[in-house]
Amino acid sequence: MEKIGLVLEGGGMRGVYTAGVLDFFLEQEFHLPYVIGVSAGACHAASYISRQHGRNKKVNIGFIRDPRYLSYRNLLQSRSLFGMDFIFNEIPNKLVPFDYNTFYQSPQRYVIGTTNCQTGEPVYFNKEECGPDLILKVLMASSSLPFVSPIVNINGLDLLDGGITDPIPIKRSMADGNEKHLIVLTRPRDYRKTAFKQKWLAQKVYRKYDGLVQAMVNRHQIYNNTLDLIENLEQEGKAIVLRPSKPIQVDRLEKNVQKLNELFALGYQDASSAHWRILEWIDSEH
Repeated sequence: MEKIGLVLEGGGMRGVYTAGVLDFFLEQEFHLPYVIGVSAGACHAASYISRQHGRNKKVNIGFIRDPRYLSYRNLLQSRSLFGMDFIFNEIPNKLVPFDYNTFYQSPQRYVIGTTNCQTGEPVYFNKEECGPDLILKVLMASSSLPFVSPIVNINGLDLLDGGITDPIPIKRSMADGNEKHLIVLTRPRDYRKTAFKQKWLAQKVYRKYDGLVQAMVNRHQIYNNTLDLIENLEQEGKAIVLRPSKPIQVDRLEKNVQKLNELFALGYQDASSAHWRILEWIDSEH
């Protein structure tokens, strides 16, 4: 059988769409052998690999009104809108425990994308090289949005949001040998990213990181070119794309619980609707 990769876009709170998709997959015991994600996509993937149905919803919607999760108070106290210690330490280790044993025993390959601030290039981490003492820090780096989160240093590298340099990591999935790709996007079909207009601010805030600034400037081109590549793969029968089937009114920093629940339900529904098509596609030869 052809090698198949599950590719997960980020998108902040729009990622609850992906959480809905992955919960449906878990119910169907549908476990793809290769999973790659950035930012929110990488975070939701971790609970998919640890087989923890419902955990992503509990964490991302259940705590959204808790100021420790997302608030301007966090920005003042720790220079991050999202409470990084709360999300990547207190929640997984105390409040909604992450199943490390199942996660590391899973045969699934799992890759997390981050951005190297010095070079402006993506840096990828494999599950095998991230022990329990490192995996949550890597996820934190992948989810650290520019301007509203501090830079995370790992192994001497200054890292930020993986979505800056490789927002939909399909090329890495291809480079890792996958011939087919099941891609979960958090934007509707007609979306295209517009040019970055705050280069002056990026140069001021990240004056030591020319590579990062240039990556921000180039991001819309990389994103839109990746969408073109995905469209070609779809036409060739080498990709199936799940994306919101209805217009969504959810911001990447959304705190409206009703909107988030509706988006989660949409992800679940879209995955359910595509289920047999996905299974037939997996069995077909292209």
